[in-house]
Amino acid sequence: MFRQIDEKTYASPQIEVGDIAEASALGIGLIVNNRPEDESPDQTPGAAIEAAAKAAGIAYVAIPVTHAGFSMPQVEAMQAALAEAGDKPVLAYCRSGTRSTLLWALAQARTGMAVDAIAAHAAGAGYDVGPIRPQLDFLAAQAR
Repeated sequence: MFRQIDEKTYASPQIEVGDIAEASALGIGLIVNNRPEDESPDQTPGAAIEAAAKAAGIAYVAIPVTHAGFSMPQVEAMQAALAEAGDKPVLAYCRSGTRSTLLWALAQARTGMAVDAIAAHAAGAGYDVGPIRPQLDFLAAQAR
């Protein structure tokens, strides 16, 4: 269920409390919830995931992204979360893993990572960054 994007980042569809054990076994140090609360009735509340993560010694942060798109504060928050995780792997989740992957991609572009490399990593995990390619190009150009 967890798809590895790069050497320290995984994306996933909605996780459940029971998935925290798998995250812990992978050495995940931070779980990033990119799903707004009450997005769907079958969604596990973020507070339940947070409590289970913390009980397992895993940090947790919520950076909700709606279907309306991404904002610079969300990109900055994701960039900061990835940096603060240090060498520990990060698991980001949303409904399908797509928003988490796209937010990861935007954060990487903002650090100056080559957009083709970002696209290749995302594709390797089964995600397409094509819909946000112009934003990736813009952020990567600004980082240079």
